Amino acid sequence: MRAQGFRKQERMVSQVLIQTLFEGSHSMAAFPLRAVYMTMERDAYDAPVQLLISVPKKRFKHAVDRNRVKRQLREAFRHHKQVLYDALPADKRLLLAFVWQSDRHQLSADIDRKVYGLLQRVSERLQAIAEKQQAVVEKL
Repeated sequence: MRAQGFRKQERMVSQVLIQTLFEGSHSMAAFPLRAVYMTMERDAYDAPVQLLISVPKKRFKHAVDRNRVKRQLREAFRHHKQVLYDALPADKRLLLAFVWQSDRHQLSADIDRKVYGLLQRVSERLQAIAEKQQAVVEKL
């Protein structure tokens, strides 16, 4: 089992990666969140999952409000990230972004539930893709 922390390597900071993620990716929503995700080939030094959290200034004008929501999202991801690590093939990495879509605060328990649901759905899609790829390899 992996450590429950949220390491620096798990944060997406590269502008190139962020642009790539939003240009050619899949997304799903569980209001007030939208998850945008994409898989890529993994190098030896890359973290298996990299996360970006976006809380637009349009939704919360005060930085203290945006920071609170980001803290809640990071904590929920930290608790449930093992779901993604278990579903992700060893040679792939996942780029994941959470975009906040509401202008109201939510309880931490509600956010935790929404994040877990989104991570479950993303992991199911990853497993489905891996099964399709395995079927193609077996046909060859």
